[in-house]
Amino acid sequence: MYERFYRLRERPFALTPDPDYLYPSRVHQEALNYLRYGIESHAGFIVITGAIGSGKTTLLQTLLRGLDNRTTVARLMNTLLDPRELVESAMIDFGLDPAGASKPAMLKKLGEFLVAERSAGRLVLLVIDEAQNLSLPALEEIRMLSNLETEKSKLLQIVLIGQPDLRDKLDRPELEQLRQRITVSYHLEALDADETARYINHRLARAALGAPLEFPRGVTDRIHTRSGGVPRLINVIADASLVFGYGEERAIIDESLIEEVITDLDATGVLGPRSNPNRHASVVPAEPVDVMRPTPDAAHAATPPPRAIAPPPVVSVSRADDEAVTRQLAAVASRESALKQREHEIAAREREIAEQKRVLAEQYRLLNTQVGQAAATASWPPAYVRSATLQPRESRRRAGFWRRMKNTILGTPEPVLEDSL
Repeated sequence: MYERFYRLRERPFALTPDPDYLYPSRVHQEALNYLRYGIESHAGFIVITGAIGSGKTTLLQTLLRGLDNRTTVARLMNTLLDPRELVESAMIDFGLDPAGASKPAMLKKLGEFLVAERSAGRLVLLVIDEAQNLSLPALEEIRMLSNLETEKSKLLQIVLIGQPDLRDKLDRPELEQLRQRITVSYHLEALDADETARYINHRLARAALGAPLEFPRGVTDRIHTRSGGVPRLINVIADASLVFGYGEERAIIDESLIEEVITDLDATGVLGPRSNPNRHASVVPAEPVDVMRPTPDAAHAATPPPRAIAPPPVVSVSRADDEAVTRQLAAVASRESALKQREHEIAAREREIAEQKRVLAEQYRLLNTQVGQAAATASWPPAYVRSATLQPRESRRRAGFWRRMKNTILGTPEPVLEDSL
């Protein structure tokens, strides 16, 4: 349309994500560094969020383009899936056939694939775009997939890309275990006025056939004010400006033209309502940032702001229901504690009885040994060392003698009830 008029080889502000037009702003360069760091260090989950049109998809395509052939990638774009469909989609994208298999069979097949890839020296990467649409069960299924690991490292690296709602969802108490496994997290902020000016003229220069067209600073400032620094809205306004300029044969895009363009776009509702694209502050990993910065030139970047405190989740139960559930949980916990205490007491009693048996057995052995030695060495009257052919009375007298001997050795004499010797 206007390419020949402005000497452009193609439209510089097309809405289709194109890595060739990625402008390395501070936030996009930092996000790309964090992504690379998380993948190369085999970290846990990687989470990248940003407002609609903030450049997440372009950033992701730039990352995937830079990966070598030793990385196997599956990318899920449709995230309105239940847990089983999520596993099936991942397997299909990895080139596996889940048809007709039960879920345990699918997980076994996926695990065998991951082990084979690791044995071949390849990293397996699962990228989930538009992750804010995932249900809580689906996110829990993703956490379970991350349990596929060896003794030293994870077999599957998972990257979640989504809108700010994803960060709100991950802050829910039900996903505490998943949230604890996130090691690299970054929120793409909108561009400031200076970056907006550089972004626009960067794309114009990339598409130029000769001397590039440039938007004056007053024009870029007005575009930044209306777009909020969101790259997709910047593209919409800048592309419409070139269309209007071409229609009026204006070789220079000035402030009067840009006002006319924005007024028309607002009237037709193309730009939508004004919003705050930076309602979430940047969240970065706890690892030293210097490891992730490729050159000292990035040292001028501002320290990322602290983690944003998300609003508490809305719970759709009444206070009475919540208190009843709390009481039930407390009662269950109390019963479990009592059962554990009882089990400990029984185990201790069993150990005590076993020790008593051992002591009695040892005493009995020592007693037999001492009595045998005494019988062998003492000068007993012949009547008490006779063989087993003793008469009944002699046997009773002998039994009484040995009992008294036993009590004497053990130190517990008892009254003599039999006939004296």
